[in-house]
Amino acid sequence: MNDRQLEYMLAIVKEGNISRAADKLRVSQPSLSQMIKQIENNLGTQIFKRYSNPIEMTYAGQQYISAAKKILMIQKNLHNQINDINNEVCGVVRLGMPIQRGLELISYLLPKFYKKYPHVTLKLIENGSAAIEEMVLDGEIDIGCVTTYPHYEELDYRLVENEEMILFADKDTDFAKSIPAETPIMLAQAQNESFIALKKGHSSRTIQDQLIMNYNIHPRILIETSSIEIAKRAAIACHAVMLCPRNFLNTNPGLLNQARIYPILDIQTKREFFICHRKDLYLPKYMRDLVKILLQAKQVEKGTDDKSSS
Repeated sequence: MNDRQLEYMLAIVKEGNISRAADKLRVSQPSLSQMIKQIENNLGTQIFKRYSNPIEMTYAGQQYISAAKKILMIQKNLHNQINDINNEVCGVVRLGMPIQRGLELISYLLPKFYKKYPHVTLKLIENGSAAIEEMVLDGEIDIGCVTTYPHYEELDYRLVENEEMILFADKDTDFAKSIPAETPIMLAQAQNESFIALKKGHSSRTIQDQLIMNYNIHPRILIETSSIEIAKRAAIACHAVMLCPRNFLNTNPGLLNQARIYPILDIQTKREFFICHRKDLYLPKYMRDLVKILLQAKQVEKGTDDKSSS
């Protein structure tokens, strides 16, 4: 049982299909099937149930995959620790964050990080917070930037900030014409306006759906998107409103001249931004410094950067 076999078996479980795993790994399906057979012969038991689609593990297979993850984690931690001991500053960091969070942080992060660690490769993985959190759990991402609440005991979550949700309204809506900007409002007051919504799975959409259900209102939703930037532009173009985290307004200041902003009073679900990683992952110095730079980026955004920390 070697590293390559362990990684291949994890890929099969992740893809749920030998053919897809073979394509992902860029190996032939027959060779991957032969490897499975060889491992099962060595173990004297089946790892995968035959003829199941998607593929399912036997009980022995579940134990094998669990052990495979632990073995690879031990090896990764040992490698990181040895590099720290030898003061080697080379390696790879797999950083996961949603695209919108990247717009907020990457322009600050990259020059700071690469100036200090020019020989460390930063691999950016863009996805939604829920997917990133699961990828951190599965060891596919080292450090994740997520907007969520802590789901997994195996992960260490560092709260960066609580984010305020606001109503972003085109200035020509009846709502914006009748209520002064920055007036705290109840979402039900905007029920007669058309809404632009983020797709389900985004925390902003979860908060919006909870408020709509609480008030039993049925606003018209013109379009759903996964991009807050597209949503803001659509709200202006269609004279509509949308829910948005206040900190994402600064990614396109030009739109603010055409919009009115309103704090929302009746939100019960917090929107919290965390940096997370597995508790059993040893973080080498360059990973620890990456986390520090991410925290500094948020301080700069809020105008509270500690100059002595740079």
